[in-house]
Parts: sequence; C-alpha cells; structure tokens
Amino acid sequence: MNKSPLAFLILLGIILFSCSPDDDRGSGIELRDPVEVWEEDKVEIQTFLETHYYEIEENPLNENARVVVFKEITEDTQEPPVIESEFLVSETVTVSGIDYDLFQLKFREGNQERRKPTFADSVLVTYHGQTIRKTVFDSAPTPIWLDNTENIIGFREGLTSYRGAGGFTENPDGTFIFDDDFGFGVVFIPSGLGYFGQTPIGSGIFSYEPIIFTYQLYRSRESDHDRDGIPNWLEDVNETRNVQDVDTDNNGLPNYLDADDDGDGVPTREEVEFDEEGNLILPFPDSNGNGTPDHLDPTWPEDETE
Repeated sequence: MNKSPLAFLILLGIILFSCSPDDDRGSGIELRDPVEVWEEDKVEIQTFLETHYYEIEENPLNENARVVVFKEITEDTQEPPVIESEFLVSETVTVSGIDYDLFQLKFREGNQERRKPTFADSVLVTYHGQTIRKTVFDSAPTPIWLDNTENIIGFREGLTSYRGAGGFTENPDGTFIFDDDFGFGVVFIPSGLGYFGQTPIGSGIFSYEPIIFTYQLYRSRESDHDRDGIPNWLEDVNETRNVQDVDTDNNGLPNYLDADDDGDGVPTREEVEFDEEGNLILPFPDSNGNGTPDHLDPTWPEDETE
C-alpha cells in the first residue's frame, strides 16, 4: 500500500505500538466476552485456512521482504489449501485464562547460529499486515527495529519462533541485503491476541477481527530498558509474558522501566550480582532468606536507624 513517509510513520505508530488487549480491556468501552469472541475467531480462521491457498511474491521494494498473497480456492484451483501446507504449525498462547491457537506458516526458522528473540526484546523486521478480509492495513518493506514489549501479543509471540539472518551485504546507497537464511513466516492472529474490540482508528480493521502478518526477522537484541542489568524478559516475575503488568513498588512504572524495582532507595543494579565480565549472576541474591530477591524486597537492606 502506497503511503507518504509521514502517513506511514503515523500509521506504524498506531498499529504496532497500540495497547495489547490484555493491558486494559475496559478504557470506558463495553467489550464483548473474550471467550465468545475466541470461539467466533476460531471458526473464521479455520475457514480461511480451508478456503485459501497462498503464493509467495517477490517485493520490488526489497528482495528480502517477500509478500505472501492469499487467494480464494475455486473449482479451477490446483494448489492445496493453507490448512494442508507442510509449513503450517500452531502453538497455544494463554492470555487471561483463555488458550488461543496461534497458527503460522513457518517457511524458514532462520540461521541456527542466531538467537531467538524473547517476548520482551527488540527485533529488526520487515512485515506486511492485512485483515482476514485481505485488506492491507500496513507494511514495512524496509527493515525497522520494533520493541516487542509494545507489539501486540500475536505478533511478538509469533516472532519468538524465529531466528535472524547469518549476515548481510551493505549496498552503495547504505541499504542492506541480508543473507537468504533469515526467519520468514506468516502468523494468523485471533483478535484476542491482536486488537480485540479496540482497533486503531483509521486502520480499517474491524472490531474483533482476526488479522494476518507476513514477516521476516533479520536480527534481535536482548533488551534492558531501564539498564539495571536485568534483561526485560527476566522482569516478568509473574510469568504472564507481559512485562507491562509488573510494578513491584506500585509507583506507576513497570519494573522493566524502573531502576529501583522495590522502591527502597537502593538501585536494582546494586542489589543484583555480576561476574567479572559483567554478566548477570543467577539466581538473584536473597540476603535475608525470606524468599524474595533483594531487588524486589523493600525490607532489604534493613533501615539502619531502627
């Protein structure tokens, strides 16, 4: 879809950095029962997989960023439906007690020597987004860094299955062509792992509508937003795979953005340990043995004035 640079940047900010549906489903809007919506989405996605086939097209804007085009099966169609593809895989993603099926066409995992990103890392990707009605709402044909802590659940969880490219070549104009071994796939996202009933204004996505992303993963970086020495993914102490809902000291800053997680006046970096090379040592120290790591325990260190 052609966009001016300004329109593209605005839409990118709206689409990929909007709130996840597990953050605050309220926001003054009366939303539908997520279990009921998932049952509807499940049928809609299954029907799409059974009634469409795909073709992989080259992208004139970037030879790395191939586009997967879905076409409806007719009487004359010779290609098998998506549901029969050898590349189709699925995993279960649990959010708010609901087990969602996240289907992917996993064409290539990526270079085995590259790391897989976590749900809270930074990722260098190209992508192409469309609704299940095949209406394109956004695309990034040139590589762009995204923050998985802000991406919708289905997008970030899908990417954790892939690896980056082995290397790249820099062109005279400063652009890059990555080795043809980067992660490459398509993810079918139910609305409960997408935008649910609060879709981005102007996106063209219907409320409670499943969406589809084709993406290529070229690189990933382990992120530590608050630079406290603890990577973002390890700040997920309640194991929801959503670092935005962890705020130990209730100061309004989630732990992954808070340099003093327990609010005791001692920086988190000073309450964890590192080896001689600066690597974080696990498990975390628990100096008073109460079962809570020092950096999450406001009772440690004890107040010397008492």
